[in-house]
Amino acid sequence: MRQAKTAYSGFLSGGGIPRQHDPHLLPLARIKKIMKKSSVDVKMISREAPLVFSKACELFIEELTKRSWNMTIQGKRRTVHKEDVAHAVATTDVFDFLIDLAHPNTSNHHVDLNEDIEKKQ
Repeated sequence: MRQAKTAYSGFLSGGGIPRQHDPHLLPLARIKKIMKKSSVDVKMISREAPLVFSKACELFIEELTKRSWNMTIQGKRRTVHKEDVAHAVATTDVFDFLIDLAHPNTSNHHVDLNEDIEKKQ
């Protein structure tokens, strides 16, 4: 959390985006496209918004991965399986919004996340 505050405190406090910032692991153009597709009312997106979403997604993935890894370790394995992710989602209140996507017992169930975005249009 300390790294997030240090790296992003400049533009979150109104200082703007620094000229030289860390490379983002997630493609900003894709994030912006998803943001625009989220609602017909979203027309324009500031330059800073995808950066904030990128960092939020990175932190989200990191937290979910840590909790999934704990499940993997408890199972005495070294490979994270989707059941580990599902168990992490099921046992963490903050991930309740994912409960329909991560069923531990549905091994053949495929979820197309792009389908949800297309349905909203």
